[in-house]
Amino acid sequence: MRIFVLTLMLLFGWLQYTLWFGKNGVVEFNSVNSDIQAQHQVNSNLQTRNAEMFAEIDDLRQGLDAIEERARHELGMVKEGETFYRLVGEESN
Repeated sequence: MRIFVLTLMLLFGWLQYTLWFGKNGVVEFNSVNSDIQAQHQVNSNLQTRNAEMFAEIDDLRQGLDAIEERARHELGMVKEGETFYRLVGEESN
């Protein structure tokens, strides 16, 4: 009877070890779960960025106003008949 109880105790200990620290155990589950949460955050940020880019693409496709605005800000475009004034502040020493 003692051998039977000892065998059951060893079996129970081995099962507990496997449950907590074995392959697909609780420790690995928590690790994978935290990786999934981090990837969800990354995906959310990328979806937001993609939505902004698609909105900008649609804006550029629909009209010349957006193209003109970008040309003015990024390339310094000036239309015919317009005068460009550049205000320069004093140098600080």
